Amino acid sequence: MKSVNKVILVGNLGKDPEVKYTPQGTPVAKFSLATNERFKDKDGNWQDRTEWHNIVLWQRLAEIAGQYLKKGSKVYIEGRLRTDSWDDKQSGQKKYMTQIVGNDIVLLSGRGEGGDVAGGSRGATASAGGNNFDQSVPEAEHAPASAGSGPITDEDIPF
Repeated sequence: MKSVNKVILVGNLGKDPEVKYTPQGTPVAKFSLATNERFKDKDGNWQDRTEWHNIVLWQRLAEIAGQYLKKGSKVYIEGRLRTDSWDDKQSGQKKYMTQIVGNDIVLLSGRGEGGDVAGGSRGATASAGGNNFDQSVPEAEHAPASAGSGPITDEDIPF
């Protein structure tokens, strides 16, 4: 029987990504992501609830996060849940931490924009499946013939 472990989140970074490297030189980025839920309580009053998620990105995604994401940035993340456990050295109790290991991200904020979305058109995507980093901006109707003639690279990204 097939099983599925998939998480999709759209939220804002609670802090700048912390990028470190394993002893083998593999980059890993960690940060917290806030998602918000709005609901009516039993008295009919609107309530807001913020949920914090621990995000981990590896390899090229970690590098992209370190370069382009900042506290307040809005981002779309796809990944999977992973729960680690360990014995606390002081109390001897077993501790648990659940993280989202991202394998696909879409940057919804431009650099320096914090939590502001730039009209929804300045998104950029990256996936753990490859080293591509494509700008997701539609071309203008009257663009010159040379526009879009090749793949977009990191140097082409305006933010």
